Amino acid sequence: MDYLVYLKKDMRVKILLPIFVIFFLVIFLIFYKGLNHTNIYTPKIISNENIPLFKTIEFQSDNEITSKEVFSGNDYYLLNIWASWCIPCRDEHNFLMKLKKNEKIEIIGLNYKDKEKNAKKFLNELGDPYKKILSDSDGTISIEWGAYGVPESFLIHKNKVIKKIIGPLNDSSFKEIERLVK
Repeated sequence: MDYLVYLKKDMRVKILLPIFVIFFLVIFLIFYKGLNHTNIYTPKIISNENIPLFKTIEFQSDNEITSKEVFSGNDYYLLNIWASWCIPCRDEHNFLMKLKKNEKIEIIGLNYKDKEKNAKKFLNELGDPYKKILSDSDGTISIEWGAYGVPESFLIHKNKVIKKIIGPLNDSSFKEIERLVK
């Protein structure tokens, strides 16, 4: 009788052990696969692609405007996505003020999820490098452009993005923009 009880326990161990091993291997493989594949959205970096078409309002006038109206002609444009609450936007602002002096480029601001009062204070304090400022109060225009966040800049020529700069402008990106615009 003891032998039968021992035999039943031995059979359970022989059956349950492989089931547990297989179960933990499956769980391990699921987690391992998950580590190798991110589920974070990363927009593609657009280059030599047509600019997205959009309609928005001008920041300080509330006039409706389209991207075709803003980026008309064969000029160089720098679309800069910024916000008053963005600390790196303050860091890049001096580079935008320097670029404003270049007559071959028009700087267009896209104010991202900002309060108008705070944005006006930001520009009064640091200066206004923008020829036009567009409003992106809900962030959808920035998403259409494939922006990760603020600040980001897009150098545009003939309605095509020729350079995307993720993060604040710095000395290196400033020089590259100057070189591309020549």
